[in-house]
Amino acid sequence: MLQAFIVVFREGFESFLIVGVILAYLRRSGQHQLVPAMYWGIGASLIASAGFGYMLNKGINEAFWEGLFGVVTIILVGSLVIHMWRAGAHMKREMESKLSRISAKSSGWAFAGVFLFTVVMITKEGMETVLMLLQIHEARIITGVVLGVIGATAISLGWVNFGHLINVRRFFQVTAIFLLLFMVQIAIYSFHEFSEAGILPNSAALHDATEAFSPEGIYGKWFSVIAIGACGVWLAGAYINDTLKKKGQGGVGPSSHATNRMAVR
Repeated sequence: MLQAFIVVFREGFESFLIVGVILAYLRRSGQHQLVPAMYWGIGASLIASAGFGYMLNKGINEAFWEGLFGVVTIILVGSLVIHMWRAGAHMKREMESKLSRISAKSSGWAFAGVFLFTVVMITKEGMETVLMLLQIHEARIITGVVLGVIGATAISLGWVNFGHLINVRRFFQVTAIFLLLFMVQIAIYSFHEFSEAGILPNSAALHDATEAFSPEGIYGKWFSVIAIGACGVWLAGAYINDTLKKKGQGGVGPSSHATNRMAVR
């Protein structure tokens, strides 16, 4: 449940910020006629993500396919998390630059461009969510998803009304750490499934050796607690580091609140 909650919580809030950047740009540039294109794009993204999840779920009936999709998840989601950690500070500016080029076209092309841009950006988040949720083997996953949606909605509303109080940068950093640790667990689980499918040398021995580290194993069940603990330690260290920096600057210096309000990741 906890893994599903973190995944949906992060990806849901991230999607909200992307939509917020698009909507704010269109309104600021006076192109209100293109706002419906964004809403249509969100709807199409939800349908595409749901369809993607349905197709993958129909295909995951065997150990081999479970292991294969696990590897795909590690490559795609892991690389995106690392990339956005490094490039996230420039994402808002890049999005607005692309929107500027798109909206500068004739009316029909601009509407289609905003629609497709929204579909690509939101569907990417939706597919990331689907890939990660398919790797969670818990009985209460639906509860985690529902709580994640509620949490993402709550923090999104909080960002709108009290954005200066929310350190968005730290939020995405600490959830990125959780997702990267989650990728480690998926790697172990995928290895376990490949050994169960019998495609590795000495598969039976490898399967028995990794059983305890699978999501249902005696050690695998403690993963969420360990991951949350690691995130808590990192967040405490980051807080102490920020506090010491502020003291070193004598409490004077440019506030990062504006950056946090506009950050996408």
